[in-house]
Amino acid sequence: MENNDLSARKTDHIQLAFEAQAQGLDERFFYEPMMHAHPEKGVIPALQLSGKTLKAPLWISSMTGGAQMAGNINRNLALACKNFGLGMGLGSCRSLLESNDYFHDFAVRKYMGDQLLYANLGIAQVEEMLAQNKFDKIRDLVHKLEADGLILHVNPLQEWLQPEGDHIANPPIDTIKRMLDLADFPIMVKEVGQGFGPKSLQALAELPLEAIEFGASGGTNFSLLENLRRDEFFREQFAPVAQLGHNAYEMLEWARELCQSPQNKVHTRAFIVSGGIKNFLDGYYFVQSLPWKTMYAQASAFLKHAMRSEDELMEFTENQIRGLELAYTFLTVKK
Repeated sequence: MENNDLSARKTDHIQLAFEAQAQGLDERFFYEPMMHAHPEKGVIPALQLSGKTLKAPLWISSMTGGAQMAGNINRNLALACKNFGLGMGLGSCRSLLESNDYFHDFAVRKYMGDQLLYANLGIAQVEEMLAQNKFDKIRDLVHKLEADGLILHVNPLQEWLQPEGDHIANPPIDTIKRMLDLADFPIMVKEVGQGFGPKSLQALAELPLEAIEFGASGGTNFSLLENLRRDEFFREQFAPVAQLGHNAYEMLEWARELCQSPQNKVHTRAFIVSGGIKNFLDGYYFVQSLPWKTMYAQASAFLKHAMRSEDELMEFTENQIRGLELAYTFLTVKK
């Protein structure tokens, strides 16, 4: 049997050799095959955030809620968090501010155990609630979901292009500062697909946030999505707006400069790099490149597998962890 297996493997090698020609190198890493055996469990360093332990620097980024299939998707994602020791942010919880009709879509604490969970609201809704002296509703939302904190997503371009978009009356940094003064829970801030410029990133980093998520250009472009919902006349005129923003590599350099500056004023506890992260090697590169507590996030990749089945999502997540174990064992980032 062993000889038959060996023969079959050698036949595969011959048949596939022409298809396996080199396609180019990933030049971000040094590869050191002499220094380590194959990775063992536990090679990925654990990370502490919001008083919880994450077994890998992988964050399941905010995606969906209050829509058909959302409850099952969020359940699957929560189970993946429990099984692999990860954390996640819910999709926008705006609908829960006024109604419990979709509460079951978001109530995932029972599925994910004690893993890190964040609720999520848009900056426009938070601004409105604060103007109406309704902060208690925000606090009650976080507590009702048994969340560890709240993500504020900042999306002025998306709101501006959205046919039903909300008007943002104040600079988001002012609203975030008010929230920090009022909240008895940690706060993260993220963009939704355009990222933050250097002044915005610095202003956020100087605040005592739990994390800043890049939400950089390169993943789902929600501004483009909203513009596609407009009539053709509007869509053609404002198409360039959806191409504004910054990619994760740009933002990495600005964040690195902030962290390494002699006048370091970074009070944010962690960065989450998202936007255009295609695989575990991209994630590993960013985590190792930023001299601060750093995770990376993927949204659409997890969403795709979570929509199909729980089993497929678990297999995908396990492969991401295995890939990270390989990277932590054999690769170092070229700096």
